[in-house]
Amino acid sequence: MIRLIRSEILKIRTTNTWWIFALASVLTTGLTLAVNCAQAHYYLNEKLNLPSDLPADQAEQARQQFAAQHQVVTQSVNVFTSGQFFGCLFVALLGILLITNEYYHQTATATFLATPHRSRIVTAKLITGIAYAAVFWLLTTVIDLVTGVIFFRVEGFANHLGDWDVSRAVLLNLMAFAIWAVFGVGFGALIRSQIGATITVTVLYVVGMLAAQIVFAVLHQFIKKDWVLTLQVVVPSTASQIMLSPVKLFPQSPPQWVGAIVLIGYGILAGLIGTLILRKRDVS
Repeated sequence: MIRLIRSEILKIRTTNTWWIFALASVLTTGLTLAVNCAQAHYYLNEKLNLPSDLPADQAEQARQQFAAQHQVVTQSVNVFTSGQFFGCLFVALLGILLITNEYYHQTATATFLATPHRSRIVTAKLITGIAYAAVFWLLTTVIDLVTGVIFFRVEGFANHLGDWDVSRAVLLNLMAFAIWAVFGVGFGALIRSQIGATITVTVLYVVGMLAAQIVFAVLHQFIKKDWVLTLQVVVPSTASQIMLSPVKLFPQSPPQWVGAIVLIGYGILAGLIGTLILRKRDVS
């Protein structure tokens, strides 16, 4: 298994794919972080609107009261998990390439001849995908933590990294990255075409959340039940957002653990489907 994992890492490392995705992840994290910091700055300062002549001790007390009353923890979560949306997309695409590259570069026959037990190959690809997802998560999280700590220090507010809600969101972000990598491997096994799989996942991921909101809103107009809107959690990208948000993403949003269970379920399902398909499918 160690040799299989090294082989999979070598297949990715010797192409331009991984560093292109890594660079794109850094860029999108930077952009998202800038937006989240700007939003937090407005929320923490414009809404607070302290008088300029207020004594320093009273200003600090007012800041702390404002922070406690207006859920500043939510702003901390947004800042310290910046880049999650696009980062998960990139690791999903990387997971797809772990499978589809075998067919695109016509190395599948040699791979399966060298290791006839295909389940071991799929397991190695899943582990490799999760490993790369962890690296992408670490890269984006370091950027978020360094920038976020500096930002909150400049703003004069506590960064709340010690709060469990914030720490949990950062750790759950790692789980989201890993599950989307597994999802990508499973989807790559389902759709052998590299272009077809990448385009399909990108469209479903980016448009899926918005489309789900529209569809469930229309259904809610007919059924008139709040549970219809709660069902948006079945959409993977929505489940990711619900899992990370310490407060309700929308009024009918389920608890965080529901989003986590849904996302874990998709990861397990994708892994099983990918394994079964590669075990039965003809290479040619």
